Amino acid sequence: MNKLTLLLKHLWLDVSDTRRAIPPDMVHRLAERVGASEQRHSGQIRICVESSLPMSYLWRLNGETSLAELIRQRAVTMFGKLRVWDTEHNNGVLVYVLLAEHAIEIVADRGLRRHVGDSHWQAVVEHMASAFRERRYEDGLTQALEETSAVLVAHFERTDASPDHPNELPDTPLLQ
Repeated sequence: MNKLTLLLKHLWLDVSDTRRAIPPDMVHRLAERVGASEQRHSGQIRICVESSLPMSYLWRLNGETSLAELIRQRAVTMFGKLRVWDTEHNNGVLVYVLLAEHAIEIVADRGLRRHVGDSHWQAVVEHMASAFRERRYEDGLTQALEETSAVLVAHFERTDASPDHPNELPDTPLLQ
């Protein structure tokens, strides 16, 4: 795909496309699932679904920087902007979806990365992508939440002896 076609695709899509893919009732159910998950562990999970990359990212596309690298950079940027890195136990996870490119990235903070390798996150992405190809967005996101919750419970389980742990980040998915 040439750069002009890519730019036009990203200019064409906007938050209304994101809301069509992830309607309000699904946002509500996903937020409830994130909240229920976070009752079982001390981690924090954020979901971010963007329609397209900002133009500032697309202008950087050249022979040295691939589209996949730009998408990963955007996910890491959103990890920071949404303060997922700023949790007490450094065990936040961002599930990032870019609709224009049908791309999925998972960014885990350093506390969790000590326990869970990239191959696990790649498997989660592959499961999501399989559901997304069939336009089963809620199923894909729910499965990713369940798989992420399982590793957080395995390494950062909340027990009855655990002190109350505040909800450090919003549970509602961010749609842009």
